[in-house]
Amino acid sequence: MYLTYFGLREQPFGVTPDPRFLYLSAAHKEALASLYYGIEAGRGFLGLIARPGMGKTTLLFHLLEKFRSTARTAFIFQTQCTSREFMRFLLSELGYEGDTQDFVRMHEEFNRRLLQEARAGNRFIVVIDEAQNLEPSVLETVRLLSDFETPRAKLLQIILAGQPELADKLASPSLSQLRQRISILNKIEPLPSWEIKDYVEHRLKVAGYVGGPLFTPDAYEEVGTFTEGIPRNINNFCFNALSLACALRQKVIDLDVVREVIADLDISAMVTQPPKPAPVDGLRPPVQNVSSPPPVPKNGETLSPAEAKSYMQEVASKLKNWQASLDQARPTKPVRPGNTKPD
Repeated sequence: MYLTYFGLREQPFGVTPDPRFLYLSAAHKEALASLYYGIEAGRGFLGLIARPGMGKTTLLFHLLEKFRSTARTAFIFQTQCTSREFMRFLLSELGYEGDTQDFVRMHEEFNRRLLQEARAGNRFIVVIDEAQNLEPSVLETVRLLSDFETPRAKLLQIILAGQPELADKLASPSLSQLRQRISILNKIEPLPSWEIKDYVEHRLKVAGYVGGPLFTPDAYEEVGTFTEGIPRNINNFCFNALSLACALRQKVIDLDVVREVIADLDISAMVTQPPKPAPVDGLRPPVQNVSSPPPVPKNGETLSPAEAKSYMQEVASKLKNWQASLDQARPTKPVRPGNTKPD
């Protein structure tokens, strides 16, 4: 492990959504501020869209931390479920231990808890992560949660967070009522190349690193190109780069180390080539073995007698070769005993 070698207290490029390591890029700051404002203003439904690995779950944990003392929260991430299962997950997050399957009773219990929190002066925040996995029927159940309200205020705030497929679902005509209820919709973009250095150094600092830059400028440039600015990709890359540098007893990750890590992580180099198409019923030879016929003269194009003769001879030769390839590919029938010719 490279922690001791580089003087780190803990793993700077872990795989868990630890809010302490959250790096607020310009896009993350804008999304966080919009979500915070939406909850403070009681806007009801809020949305957050991001590609995988962009740190949206970490951002959501960070957001909920800000409301720990003034709100009751539920974080739902089991989204491949039915409407009944969804309500059970939601009630379980709120501490309900009942095993009822009655949908009406689930709604009654949920409403009771909402009113209880409202009387105590607490906000009620429901975060649904990976919401793109929800079936349309479950998304309709989520929409109906907005009916829990008083004449003056919503009883709960709902954040729908997911990958770009969530935006595709919300754009469908069948979910137009849900889409109309989403007051604020944010999107997190990948880190620009100039921010990757700040991102890496931020995580190293949180992990206890003290010292000069660990990556050279040209190394950072290669990291940005390979990882596409996606934080999860950057974390995986830096973990491998620091591990390799430690093994090589290098204190700085230079271009040579980075390129070796790229070679190790490049999945495209490990993909096997697709098989060549097999003949159909043993009669059709591979396409690459049949030469294409010569181009047909365009309409209105005249040929001299010599050119026309040469063209027809070439066509005849191509057809003869094609027929021969078919005959070679045709399976032969077995000869019965006592016969001299095949059946």
